[in-house]
Amino acid sequence: MSDAEETVERPRSGGAPAKAPSPGEPPADGHGRRAEEPGAPVVATGPAGTPDGEALRGDLDELVAVAAQRDEYLALAQRTQADFENYRKRVAREASAAQERGKSSLAKELLPALDNLDRAIAAAAEEDPLLEGVRLVRSELAAGLARVGIESDSPLGEQFDPALHEAVATAPSPDGEASGTILEVYQAGYRIGGSVIRPARVVVAA
Repeated sequence: MSDAEETVERPRSGGAPAKAPSPGEPPADGHGRRAEEPGAPVVATGPAGTPDGEALRGDLDELVAVAAQRDEYLALAQRTQADFENYRKRVAREASAAQERGKSSLAKELLPALDNLDRAIAAAAEEDPLLEGVRLVRSELAAGLARVGIESDSPLGEQFDPALHEAVATAPSPDGEASGTILEVYQAGYRIGGSVIRPARVVVAA
């Protein structure tokens, strides 16, 4: 080949010949990528969907606020449930007390009839043909009161209790019982549950 012959540069294997940069275009690096222009802002980006620090702190604050609100609602629900349970128990107690008051009022109306039946039985002769009928009526009436929780109280031989009994007289004890022992029941008393409808009227040993 003569010196006058023009030398032609062969392209590198596996690629196109390098293209000369256009006027004003930054030169390419060794891998064909263009260098960034001087003074261009650099934008830092993270993985897709990852919040930055400020957004993360905001999310954490929101979670804390939601948890505090949840705890407040839970405490409110628990207080409401406790208040309702107390209300339910109070209403049940009041209803039970109202029932007892109603039964006591009915019993007070019937007790004089029972007393009269007791007097009639005590005064009647054993051969009286009506005695058995009076006893039957008296027994049915007492059984009806017992079915609704009203019980007779005849505390003969028990110790006198001013909360339950009414002393109408005192007497010397014929058999040497201790003072305060009930010697005679003048009139039976009646109770419903723990409440006294009428105290038993009794004679007490002096």
